[in-house]
Amino acid sequence: MTFPLVRHAYRSTRLLAFSASVVLLGACATATDRSEMWSYQTVQQHQALPPDQAYPELFTAVQQQWLFDDQKHFVDALPLKPPATIRADYLAQRANPGFDLKRFVADNFEPSGAAETQKPQTGTDIREHIDNLWPVLTRHYEKVPAYSSMLPLPYPYVVPGGRFRELYYWDSYFTMLGLVESGQTKLARQMLDNFAYLIDTYGHIPNGNRTYYLSRSQPPFFSYMVELEAKTEGDEVYRRYLPQLQKEYAYWMEGSQTLKPGEAAQHVVRLADGTLFNRYWDASDTPRQESYMQDKETAAKAANRPVNEVYRDLRAGAESGWDYTSRWLGDGKTLATIRTTAIVPVDLNSLLYHLETTIAVACEKNAMSTCTQRYSQRAEARKAAIEKHLWNNKGYYADYDWQKNQLSDQITAATLYPLYAGIANSDKARQTALTVEKNLVKTGGLVTTQIHNGQQWDSPNGWAPLQWIAVEGLRRYDQQDLARTIGQGFLDQVQTLFTKEHKLVEKYDVEGSSQGGGGGEYKLQDGFGWTNGVTLKLLDLYQQPPANAQP
Repeated sequence: MTFPLVRHAYRSTRLLAFSASVVLLGACATATDRSEMWSYQTVQQHQALPPDQAYPELFTAVQQQWLFDDQKHFVDALPLKPPATIRADYLAQRANPGFDLKRFVADNFEPSGAAETQKPQTGTDIREHIDNLWPVLTRHYEKVPAYSSMLPLPYPYVVPGGRFRELYYWDSYFTMLGLVESGQTKLARQMLDNFAYLIDTYGHIPNGNRTYYLSRSQPPFFSYMVELEAKTEGDEVYRRYLPQLQKEYAYWMEGSQTLKPGEAAQHVVRLADGTLFNRYWDASDTPRQESYMQDKETAAKAANRPVNEVYRDLRAGAESGWDYTSRWLGDGKTLATIRTTAIVPVDLNSLLYHLETTIAVACEKNAMSTCTQRYSQRAEARKAAIEKHLWNNKGYYADYDWQKNQLSDQITAATLYPLYAGIANSDKARQTALTVEKNLVKTGGLVTTQIHNGQQWDSPNGWAPLQWIAVEGLRRYDQQDLARTIGQGFLDQVQTLFTKEHKLVEKYDVEGSSQGGGGGEYKLQDGFGWTNGVTLKLLDLYQQPPANAQP
C-alpha cells in the first residue's frame, strides 16, 4: 500500500519497524496480579521521531510563522529525506539572504492530502451514501514510508474524514457501529484487531495512529468494541481479548496502588475519603504539535500559572475528546483557565466501570473465578463512588473537582453516561431524564452544554456520539419517548443538511439553524466517520424520515 501523494523515491524504501518491550513488576505475584502490574515502556528503536524532536528548529519556525492555516498540516507532512539531513540543511541555510521557508518546506516534504468525500449522485439516499463512503474513508498502512509521523497498523481501518486522515480511538467505536449496520463485519473486526495491536505495541491506545499522539489516549471504548464484536462472534471474543482489556485497564490505573488520599498521579485520583477515581491526563506538558501556536497563545493568556501546567491541561482536554468545553474551564468561558486534570469526569469513570465489568465477564468466560470476583468488586466500588460523589441532588450526574472538593452544578450531555453504562438506579435515571429534557434537548437533538462560549464542545453544537450515548442510555431505562425525541431530532438535522449540501459533517448546530456546527480550532470537517455510524443506527431505530426530506 503506497502513501497518498508521495512522488519521490522515498515512497517505500524505508519502513517503520516497531519493537515493544513491556516490563513485568512483581515476580512473586500471581498471573492475574501480574497482568495488572504491567509497566508499559515501549522501546521503538526504529520508529520515526515526532516532528518537534526530529527537526525542532524547523518545526518551531514553521508553526510560529503560521506557514499553513492548519497547524496539523506540517506534522502530517512526509519528510522526503532523512530528518537529520533536513535539519542540518535548514540550520545551514536559514540565515542566508533571501531564504524562503515555504520553498524549503515544499522541497523537503510531501503534504498529506485530506480524506475527501464526493457528493452523492442525484437520487442517492442517505443510507446508500453512507454505505458508499466506507471504502472512500478506508485506509491500510501495514507499512508506512520512512520518517512519516503515521504509525503502521496491520489491518484496514476507517478514518473520520477531512483533516482527520488517521485512525482515532473513540471515534472508531461509533464508526464500527455503522460498519456492522452496513454488513461490514469483517472491517469492524479488523479495526478491533488494530486497537488490540496498539495496546500490545504501546501499552495503550493512542489518541490516533500518529507519533505525536502517543503521549495520551482517548475515552476508553475498547471494552465496548469487544462487546460489539461478541454480538457477531459470540463468547470467544471475550476470551480472545482478555489480555488487551487487562492491559488497557493497567494503563488507566497505573499509580493507583501507592496513591495516598488527596493525591493524584497520571490518570488516577484518590479523594480524601480514600475513594479512587480516574481523570484525563497526558504524559507530556508541552504544546500539542498539531495545535502548537494555539496552545502557545492560550498559555500566554494564563495569569499566574506555569505554562507547562496549562499545556498539560490542554493535552488532557484533548484526551477527553471534548476539546474544548466549559467543563474543563475554571471560569466556564476562557480557555486559558483550563484545568482538566483537576476534574473527575463522570463520563470517563462510567466508561471505566464498563471496562471493569467487561473484564469480569471475560474472566468468567475463561473460567478464572478469582479474576472475575476481583474485577466485579472493582466495578461495584466504582459504581458506589459514582453514586456517592458524582450525583448532584438537583437531579443529574456531574463532574467533581477533586482539588476544590466540589461537585459541579453544570448540566452537560455527559450526565447520560451512567445510564449508558447501566450504573444508575431507576429513580436517578428518571431524574436525569427529566433534567436532560428540560435543559439540553433542542430541535436538532441533544446539545452538549448550556453554555455559548465559542468552544466546539459547548452550545449550540450537538455531536453524533453523544446522541447515541443519550438514546441508548435512555432506552436502557425505558425512557423511550425522550430517546426518540433526541434521536429523531438529530436524524432530521443530519437529513436536512444532507438534502441541502449533500454531505455529512463532524458536528451540527442543533439549536434550530439547520447548519453544521462551529467553533474550535479548525473548520468544519466533512466525512464523517462517527456521524455516518450513528446515523445508520438511528435510521434503524427511527426509520420515519422528516416530511421535508427529499434526498
